[in-house]
Amino acid sequence: MPTWRSLRRAPWTPPSSLSPCSRSLAAWWTTTPRARGSEDGGEPKAFVSVNWVLTEQPLDLETELALGFLNYLMLGTAASPLRKALNDSGLGESIIGGGIEDELRQPVFSLGLKGVKEEDAGKVEALITETLERLEKEGFTQSAIEAAVNTIEFSLRENNTGRFPRGLSLMLRSMSAWIYDRDPFQPLKWQDDLEKFKARLAAGEDVFGPLIRKYLLDNQHRVTVELRPDASLSEQIEKTEQEKLQAVRSGMGESDLEGVVKATQELKERQETPDTPEALACVPSLHLSDIPKKIATIPTAVTDAAGGATLLTHDLFTNDVLYLDVALDMRPVPQTLLPLVPLFCRCLTQMGTAKESFIELTERIGRKTGGLSVSPSIMSRKDSAEPVAYVMVRGKAMADKAGDMLDIVHDILLTARLDDKERFKQMVLETKSSMEAGVVGAGHSFAGSRLDAQRSLAGWASEQMGGISYLDYVRGLAQRVESDWEGVQADLEAIRKALLQRRGVLVNMTADETTLRLATAHVDAFLGSLPANSAGAASWQAELVRQNEALLVPTQVNYVCKAANLYEDAGYKLSGTSYVINKSLSTSWLWDRVRVVGGAYGGFCDFDTHSGMFTYSSYRDPNLLKTVDVYDGTVDFLTSLEMTDDELSKAIIGTIGDVDAYQLPDSKGRTAFMRHILGVTDEERQQRRDEILGTTVRDFREFGEVLAAVRDKGQVVAVTSADKLEAAHAERPGFFGAVKKVV
Repeated sequence: MPTWRSLRRAPWTPPSSLSPCSRSLAAWWTTTPRARGSEDGGEPKAFVSVNWVLTEQPLDLETELALGFLNYLMLGTAASPLRKALNDSGLGESIIGGGIEDELRQPVFSLGLKGVKEEDAGKVEALITETLERLEKEGFTQSAIEAAVNTIEFSLRENNTGRFPRGLSLMLRSMSAWIYDRDPFQPLKWQDDLEKFKARLAAGEDVFGPLIRKYLLDNQHRVTVELRPDASLSEQIEKTEQEKLQAVRSGMGESDLEGVVKATQELKERQETPDTPEALACVPSLHLSDIPKKIATIPTAVTDAAGGATLLTHDLFTNDVLYLDVALDMRPVPQTLLPLVPLFCRCLTQMGTAKESFIELTERIGRKTGGLSVSPSIMSRKDSAEPVAYVMVRGKAMADKAGDMLDIVHDILLTARLDDKERFKQMVLETKSSMEAGVVGAGHSFAGSRLDAQRSLAGWASEQMGGISYLDYVRGLAQRVESDWEGVQADLEAIRKALLQRRGVLVNMTADETTLRLATAHVDAFLGSLPANSAGAASWQAELVRQNEALLVPTQVNYVCKAANLYEDAGYKLSGTSYVINKSLSTSWLWDRVRVVGGAYGGFCDFDTHSGMFTYSSYRDPNLLKTVDVYDGTVDFLTSLEMTDDELSKAIIGTIGDVDAYQLPDSKGRTAFMRHILGVTDEERQQRRDEILGTTVRDFREFGEVLAAVRDKGQVVAVTSADKLEAAHAERPGFFGAVKKVV
């Protein structure tokens, strides 16, 4: 046997950081696992996914780029042929899988449909294969290729990482290669490979057909997964788990049980014991003296435009990119049509215009811009019961294509087709499928939206266009499209008529001075093309009943929210100190009690300073009523809180980190735009900053008294399962005043 001395003298061999590659399969195969399903019956809920491992070894960067372009051509937009073929087939409700995933050591391709009838499962696979065969033979139009090249190159050159720092983004991009022992700088050196790829396209080479043939059609390393619903599976899993636990329990002696109890107590004590000052001192930190006392401002010029419109411009360096927002006043839209607005927005870019098809419009957007979207936005404004509501058209383009972008905005607003029944029906089904998945996977957002809808008009309207009420509406709309398409189309046209008026339009542009000056002429022409109508605000008057509500879905975890309006229920006057306390609660009390001790994936709170709503939320939470008790315990926690000067400083600095969050020029321009819409002045921002920096322990304790309003007057909405609801009512009969089965 070797001794430690002989081992010490042995040459050191570094361990391999790589797991072995998956070997290619000799033939593709199909598997049919089961999934938890609803007991409703009748509705197709199966998932079908076709999956490939593309290669045994890592790809070179040029091939990765080529496959990325191919993926965009096939699936990148609603008009892309493979995506469109699946959507138009009627075989399922929505697409699953995004095509190529190339951040793994071995790139994979995955695509399929959800909401498939079991008898149609084989048809999904056949359709994917047939479409790939056709694309390999026929290729893609030159217009589609140009749109793909422009879109992807624009994205690469813009390198827009949102609020995520660019340096960290580059590091993570490097890590995708480095962790597999590849050159970490290679993913960043895309310019030369892109030029080579574009040169091949310009020379007329068939680049994409061979890729489809090699990596997909002739690739036997392929598995088709047919995930079939089983309404009894949840019960079977629960039963099996209980039987296993009982078997383990039966085999334990008295000393074993005492050991488990002792270990549990020790774990709980460890979880509830704060880190020592010595341990915390090891973490690098800033000091309050490092924090700027003055707010950072964003250059903003506001001018009146023709016909009652308003133009905001922000002179910032953007590397010759123009960022554009066009806000159309939504208040003239009748209350009954609000749930239809999100789908109306999709229609504007996904049905074509009077002079071009849906595919042609999509390709023009891809060729001329870096992206364009349309969506509704509803917000509360402090000290006003009336909501701020707009349909936002947002786009970005190079400076020399500013006119092209505004031409597209003009065309989609004034001439977009709203008559494609089959396309609209598919949008409805996609929305329905996405919403149902969202309730199960992100129930806290739906529960929070439900609480907002109980307390404000803005919250109610938002819930009508994105919450449980919207899901109910979409389900009914799927039937109405078949029975009353003319009525649906008339409602879509009524929304357009209500929105299209020059008065009240806001245009927001972010770019350098030269680009802004050139773009302004195009903006003037666009505004001049809008109707000079002047419809007033429609009457919106509705809120949900204030009550505790349980939303039932098939789930093993809960999403628990409790909220109240601090302005109305506690008479609270806004102070910047609340920003510090809100953030501190999410990283201390709620983190420790809901996540660490309670076992939830997340526990946090949010104070909407515009509406006054203070909301506690938990994410993937094994508890229900215990979590509500933690929320209510916040009052005692804050009113008896003791903090060292160092702890208080860290809380303040962490809050400033959110207030002064990293922003790229486009985000700065839109932040200034939102402040203008919501009436937030720089003077108020400076006041809040002063209050943040001056926060004391006494402010924490006083805010605890304010939160007594949430404890005593707040409502609870939980996304949960039928069995967990039954257990909650057994413990506290009648706790939930309303129960709604959602999925």
